[in-house]
This record gives sequence, structure tokens and C-alpha cells, in this order.
Amino acid sequence: MAKEKILMIEDEKNIVELVKYNLEEQGYSVAAEMRGDQGLQRAIKEIPDLILLDLMLPGMNGIDICKTLKNNEKTSHVPVIMLTAKSEELDKVLGLEIGADDYMTKPFSPRELVARIKAVLRRGQERQTDTVLKAGTLEVDDSRHVVKLKNKVVELTAKEYDLLKALMEVKGRVVTREHLLDHVWGYDQSLNIETRTVDMHIGQLRKKLKNEAERIVTVKNVGYRFEIDE
Repeated sequence: MAKEKILMIEDEKNIVELVKYNLEEQGYSVAAEMRGDQGLQRAIKEIPDLILLDLMLPGMNGIDICKTLKNNEKTSHVPVIMLTAKSEELDKVLGLEIGADDYMTKPFSPRELVARIKAVLRRGQERQTDTVLKAGTLEVDDSRHVVKLKNKVVELTAKEYDLLKALMEVKGRVVTREHLLDHVWGYDQSLNIETRTVDMHIGQLRKKLKNEAERIVTVKNVGYRFEIDE
């Protein structure tokens, strides 16, 4: 079986060496670029299986790189995990808005990073079904991986799509944040993962669903419920 290729775009040499060592120990093939512009060029040329992308980089910042990758037909499907030294919520939300699949705030443990990479890659490898889910003017066609609102395509990130599908599939039942972390992100619950990750993605999903956003109901101290038609 061929090694999965991971491209790391990060300008801190010590972080590159630490992450590269740990990922290669897990059997991944790892390449690294320390300039944003050069990292983008390499990503488009080589099409890795996953990209670890720092936010603050020389040459081109991570936000602009992620936008470019997600708007390029060749690389739009490549999952991106953003790495940032900033803990402010704005940075995290911005990264999620432009299509990043996940984020990690430095300093992070190599074990947690490996767990997240495995989860993101595993989700991308899962087969789609022939299911078509409908609610009001909203339609999710899983065979085509397409979401429509009033017959118009809605552009969702991979995680937004998976969240919406997970909520609609259970037909009105309440889903906990922990279940969504496990089902959508595939996280090991022994790790200290923020359930706020789910809330941030839900917030972005609601914005894109417009008139159907109210179907996603917050159940206080528990999680979320998607209201279906009677």
C-alpha cells in the first residue's frame, strides 16, 4: 500500500522536524516547505493527501493559501489542517469559513496531531451512499455529494457537509457534541478535544443554510437536533 503523502507548510524548523519525525513513524510520507508561496506551488503540482498549513508564513499567509487551494479544482478536495500560534476565536472561525477541515493551536502534542490527521483522512476515504435527504427546501444528495437550497447548489466545506448529513440522518433525534466529534471528526475521546469545534462549524453551516438554518436547534448542555418535516 502506498504511503499517504502529507505536505507541511510551516516556517518553524523545530516544529517541522518534530512533526515530520512523528508522522514518518506512523508510516506517512512527509514533505515540507517553509515559504507560503512555495508551499502553494508544491501543493498544486504534487496534490498531497493532506496539508498541514501554518497561518503566519513568509511569502503568502495561510488564509490566502487555503482560499486558493479550495478554489482550485485540482486541490479543492485535499483536506487542510491549519496550524496557528494564535488562540483567538476569530482566527479559528476565519480558517473554518474558507474551507479548512480542522485547526490546531500551537503548542500541540504530536499524538493529538496524528489522531486528527488519521480522522480527517479516514473520513475522506469513506464511501458515499445513494441516500437523498430532504427537509423543506433543503436537499442533500450523498451520491453526488451535493447540497441544494431551493434547487440552488450550496457550497459547503467537507466538515459542514458531514455535520449536516449526520444531523439529518438521525431524523429529529438529539445528537451530542461528543457524538458529532466522534462521528464527523473520528476523534479519540481520550484526547482533550474542544467540543467548541462542533459549535464553530455549526455556526458557519447555519449561515449557509439561510431560510432553513432554524432547523438546526441547539439543545442546551447537550448538543443539536435537526427538525424534520412532520
